[in-house]
Amino acid sequence: MDNITVIKRNGTSQPLEIKKIRVVVEWACRGLSVNPIALESALTERFRNGITTREIQNNLINCALEMCSPNEPDWRYVAGRLHIWSLWKETIVSRGYLYDADKWVKTIEDRQGQYDDRLNLYTLEELREAYSWINPDLDSDYDYAGASLLTSRYLLKDELPQEAFLLCSLLLALPEKTDRLAIAKEFYHAIASRQISLATPILANLRVPNGSLSSCFILAVEDNLESIFKGITDTARISKNGGGVGVNLSRIRATGSTVMGKVNASGGVIPWVKLLNDTAIAVNQGGRRAGAVTVGLDIWHLDIPEFLEMQTENGDQRRKAYDVFPQLVISDEFMRRVQANAMWTLVDPQEIRTKLSIELAELWGSDFEQIYEIIESKLGNEITLYKQVSAKDLFKEIMRCQIETGLPYLAFKDTINRANPNSHKGYIPGVNLCVESYSNVTPGQTVHCCNLVSLNLASLTGTDWDNQLENLCKLAVRILDNTIDLTNPPIGEAKQHNDMYRTIGVGVMGLADWLAINESSYQHLPVIKQLFSRFAYHCTKASADLAIERGAYPTFDGSGWSKGLMVGNKNPDWFSKHDPEYSQQWEALASQIKLTGIRNSHITAIAPNTSSSLIQGCTASILPAHKRFYVNKAGKGSVPIAPPFIKEKFWYYQEGVTMYPQAIVSATAEIQKWIDTGISMELLFNLNEGIYFEDPSQKLTAKNVFDVLLSAWQQGCKAVYYVRTVQPDTFKEDACSSCAN
Repeated sequence: MDNITVIKRNGTSQPLEIKKIRVVVEWACRGLSVNPIALESALTERFRNGITTREIQNNLINCALEMCSPNEPDWRYVAGRLHIWSLWKETIVSRGYLYDADKWVKTIEDRQGQYDDRLNLYTLEELREAYSWINPDLDSDYDYAGASLLTSRYLLKDELPQEAFLLCSLLLALPEKTDRLAIAKEFYHAIASRQISLATPILANLRVPNGSLSSCFILAVEDNLESIFKGITDTARISKNGGGVGVNLSRIRATGSTVMGKVNASGGVIPWVKLLNDTAIAVNQGGRRAGAVTVGLDIWHLDIPEFLEMQTENGDQRRKAYDVFPQLVISDEFMRRVQANAMWTLVDPQEIRTKLSIELAELWGSDFEQIYEIIESKLGNEITLYKQVSAKDLFKEIMRCQIETGLPYLAFKDTINRANPNSHKGYIPGVNLCVESYSNVTPGQTVHCCNLVSLNLASLTGTDWDNQLENLCKLAVRILDNTIDLTNPPIGEAKQHNDMYRTIGVGVMGLADWLAINESSYQHLPVIKQLFSRFAYHCTKASADLAIERGAYPTFDGSGWSKGLMVGNKNPDWFSKHDPEYSQQWEALASQIKLTGIRNSHITAIAPNTSSSLIQGCTASILPAHKRFYVNKAGKGSVPIAPPFIKEKFWYYQEGVTMYPQAIVSATAEIQKWIDTGISMELLFNLNEGIYFEDPSQKLTAKNVFDVLLSAWQQGCKAVYYVRTVQPDTFKEDACSSCAN
């Protein structure tokens, strides 16, 4: 090794110095349950003359990743620190310094146009003070999966993680009228310590000029060319700015409908879906990820059978759309007919509109059921374009598609709209891309627009977790309400929606970690209820208190909130039964809201957080850990994934691959009682023998899947996100690791 020459990052060469490598290895291993000598030994086999310092660093990372196992999971943190060390070295080479307040302030001044000009509202002295809050050691808290994702997707050129979090915090505090710097400091500490996770559009777009900060958009189109093509253009603009898009197409006439007086001239919904599909491909989200569009259709639409088949391989490829995410908007009446094994009628919205002067897409609940009964009484006479099918057979076809492709999403329209506090101003046509966020949408007037953050439940430790949760809820609601004032929506209808409803979505991640910390499980519903009843109260109280400071949302009068109805239009008496310990708090809060209003019309929504949970170092959303330990081979190389408390609470982590999905449905249903918008409920079915049942030869059947999905509707879940499967004979070590993504 004495003859080995190393090429440094600046291009110069020098003899290999093992002592320097040893210093880095010991730093990366400090405080972790690993042996640094083992890492150094593994590295020595990879030296060669002319090796670069980058190659040495990458080899160290790869060695650490290869040594990671269920018995020694801390190697993933060693690899994360080494990745950050490499980022630090690259930053020093590129800009000449690491963490330095004066030089950073000078950099901010020099980068006019790269950063949001609103940073100039802070004085140089305030920026220097803010920079003093930074703790560089927080950069070394990430495992490799989180560190690599953070640096590759979210950091700007020559930017360090803590600088990104600091700038976001400073900008998020700009709408504050008093104590702006003090509030920015609270934001920074919560974000930097990974107690609060900013959604991708906020973390990626807030620091750059004219960034859109909203995650979710939903638009609906009318049955005419102008509205359809405007919807496609709006979808492109939203996607360009990093938002996920939901497009409801239920008003569009069906295949075989009349066009300009010509019978059987319409090509139906599918051609427009194809245009949206190609738009999602053509317009990515600022180069960070592919465009993402979910297209929704009500379950009564005549094109439903072809809609279900548009992502299968068989049939006319010209009528296929593989890059959108289909959703079915399902009424209670359809589900009742599925239960009763009764017939279901598919109709053309144009014929109903023309002959009965009714826009069927706008109806839900009893209004829909009454009109639907009238429609069925006119079949074959006034109504001529229709098809009758077995409701149960249609639901089985939906299940088949879900098992094969994971889609469509299911949105239970009546459940969603019964909980809508703003039914005095409209209705909710469907769900967003991740099925957790939605509100009123009016074609040509308002486009649902929502801003999201998530609380990291894994950070709630000790007996005072409720006080910790209260503080985080206050900060999260404040962050999101400020975000509404800071964002630049990509289309005018989204700004109109923001102005009217001020919709936000505070969510959570790390439920599996919180349960493990508290040595509980998904089957212990009272424990889950206690957590989310407090979460609901603290978030609602935070928005109500903010209304005293800033005023209620503009369409508050006439809303469910204004009538004393709480969290999904629940009567205050409901809380005396379901949360008796805190019922007086709920009653007092209802009285406060009736008197002084609430700042945000929708407040809580639980997103999937698949990627952001990796950065936060916790399990995703409310889901169990996919496995206690697995290796993700879907990306570049092999990346070990494990929950944060795997060493201390190994056996308290339940594994998603072996947990019967009914447990997830029941837990989600309990949580949904306390969430005023929705939850990204993902279901995983293991099709191998002996996974769920005492009989080792018994497999999951179609009836089991049917019962679980039916139960989701019966228990009050608002939507079903992806349906994933573990296929037979593939449930081996490291198999199906991609299911976690």
